[in-house]
Amino acid sequence: MNTTTPDLDFFQKAIQLIQSARREINRQINTTMVHTYYEVGKMIIEKEQSGKDRADYGKKLIINLSKVLTAEFGAGFSTTNLRQMRKFYLIYEKQQTLSAKSGKQQTVSAEFKLSWSHYLKLMRIDNEFERRFYEVEAIHNNWSVRELNRHYDTALFTRVAISKDNEKLQAICEKGLIPEKARDVVKDPYILEFLGLSNVQFYSESDLEERIIGKLEHFLMELGNGFTFVSRQKRISFDEKHFYIDLVLYNRMLRSFVLIDLKIGEIRHQDIGQMQMYVHYYDREIKLPDENKTIGIILCQNKSEALVRYTLPEDNEQIFASKYETILPSTEEFMSIIQSESQASIRQ
Repeated sequence: MNTTTPDLDFFQKAIQLIQSARREINRQINTTMVHTYYEVGKMIIEKEQSGKDRADYGKKLIINLSKVLTAEFGAGFSTTNLRQMRKFYLIYEKQQTLSAKSGKQQTVSAEFKLSWSHYLKLMRIDNEFERRFYEVEAIHNNWSVRELNRHYDTALFTRVAISKDNEKLQAICEKGLIPEKARDVVKDPYILEFLGLSNVQFYSESDLEERIIGKLEHFLMELGNGFTFVSRQKRISFDEKHFYIDLVLYNRMLRSFVLIDLKIGEIRHQDIGQMQMYVHYYDREIKLPDENKTIGIILCQNKSEALVRYTLPEDNEQIFASKYETILPSTEEFMSIIQSESQASIRQ
């Protein structure tokens, strides 16, 4: 076979076409399977409701249905799986959204855009707002099941919910995390367990930066929607002096540069002053006239809320100090951290 360069290009296009078709087929198969499980759950509920002793009848119904379906189709229809389908229907029969103002409920038909494995995880989340939040974010950001688990384990919903009123939180749960201002893209704390620094007793700021660059995809995911990497150790110079910004990112949704400074230990007022200088420089020398103001984030191991509050101006909307954790906190530690940050946001 003569595989000249034009032929190779032709072959590659054919491969890409078939790969695309297979992905679409897999997507359709997955969607059909989830809808089928929903309908099986619906049939079980409707059949149960026609029985006299619903609880006892329901148990026998699922056991007998499992035997029939397993004999016909093989594995996949155990009593446990059928109960999950039943639960799936009960949860997603109506997607409910709550209005903070009226307290009324609105209903919309359920749509299934994730895999069955995603929904098995989501069904274990009792809080309706929280479940809907993770579902919407998983759809918008094309999260794998592993990524969904990771965001849940790092309490993304709770971290986002800090300082949000009910109306704002409801909008986020229905539309996803769409940042409208600088504060919307800042988390506190950031969870950086993927860097693998939990077993390292001593590390420097350069070590931290190297780990982040090595896990850049994970880091951008933890930052949130719309972030792209621009540069590291970006040099800015004036008056024959050189300064280096650890990380320069850009948020496409806010159309703003985001500067990140990495600090080991507790933040100092000099660190905040340095970030103010970086932000002012970018605003005056780098950003385009139609772009929004630069955002500065100082990532530190610890911080004094009072120091941050009194160093920054009262109307500050550009510079933020956030703690980072290099290990995944326990549930108790998470609650303590979040409660502390919530109280701090109220004081601000």
